[in-house]
Amino acid sequence: MGTKICLTLLGIFNLLLVSCHGQTKPAKENPSPQNGIVGGPFENGEFMYIGMPENIHSTDTSAGWEQNGQKLLITGTIYKPDGKTPAPGVILYYYHTDIHGVYAGKQGLDPRVVRHGYIRGWVKSDANGKYAIYTIRPAPYPGRNIEAHIHPAIKEPNIDKEYYIDEFVFDDDKLLTSEKRKRMENRGGSGVLRVLKQGDLQIAEHNIVLGLNIPNYPVSAKTTMNSGLQIGEDQPSFMPFHAYGPDKGSRACPVCKYGRYHGIVYFVGNKPNWGDIKKWLAFLEQQSVARSKYLKTYFVYGNDDQYSQEKRRAELEKIGAELKLKNMALTFVPSFSDSESEANLNKINKDAENTFVIFRNSSIIDKFINLNPTADNFNMIARVLDTKKGDYFGLD
Repeated sequence: MGTKICLTLLGIFNLLLVSCHGQTKPAKENPSPQNGIVGGPFENGEFMYIGMPENIHSTDTSAGWEQNGQKLLITGTIYKPDGKTPAPGVILYYYHTDIHGVYAGKQGLDPRVVRHGYIRGWVKSDANGKYAIYTIRPAPYPGRNIEAHIHPAIKEPNIDKEYYIDEFVFDDDKLLTSEKRKRMENRGGSGVLRVLKQGDLQIAEHNIVLGLNIPNYPVSAKTTMNSGLQIGEDQPSFMPFHAYGPDKGSRACPVCKYGRYHGIVYFVGNKPNWGDIKKWLAFLEQQSVARSKYLKTYFVYGNDDQYSQEKRRAELEKIGAELKLKNMALTFVPSFSDSESEANLNKINKDAENTFVIFRNSSIIDKFINLNPTADNFNMIARVLDTKKGDYFGLD
């Protein structure tokens, strides 16, 4: 019966595609695209309330779970705008196509939400900000060059307006090209799901940062110094020159060669303090050795003052030998605005004394700017690595 319903909907499929995939109205209808509304225009945002249960749990199993396809679990933490504090009581609404790439109908589906199909549901983050969705992996639209995706929307308890975040897409989807990745807005953080396999189940750990890259979102005053991308965004790939360490002589990408565990990228630009730098390098080396495969550490020097590739390489080689580093990679780029190495994608402020970016599974989980090499700060970095291990689902 379900297959017959899916097939009958194919006739109106093309009519629905544009409105289902695009979350905002055409610019012509919204001369001011933001209109002062949190999140900006959100077409059919009211649909998330139609059929919403009175009591929403932190775990939901969608109606699509019963389809004969790839079972999928999406689980993670919803964080407050600082990217560190769990946010309880946040409603996450989702909907997606079925295994045929169609927003299929079903008996009993409210006709007002037929454009979303019957595979839809809600979760509410628990006291620790956690949520989990069991569903079926959606298929891409048939005959279209659009990657498979899941539409999510957020309703916070203290903000009147719902807003959409980046569609959940799949890192292993061949339709998700590098060009498409670069066009992503990172609303709420990166929408890219990186799946692991446990038996017949694909598992994607996916965290959400409230307000991140959301227009008109109410935020507190920003810090005076900004450097690097935000917590919740993806750590971009780039190609520094490796002067010392495991990949010496190469231009290995710190992210591309890395697995799903922790990585730290320690950036220093035009204000190097070599006494402090050596203390940080010794600490990061110790952490890298102690944590083995669970941590990779990189120093990236981006001073553009009197840059010379030969001198820069010799300078870092000398420091690596002096400190007897084995695991730590000492690398450099011509500048943090350099596009050839794609170092510019990191958005590092060259005038910051240092910027520490901690990522896991390619997603930025913490960031620090202008840290002094004190015992308290060493312990703070170690605590981040200890407390933000994530869920490996027994796949170590």
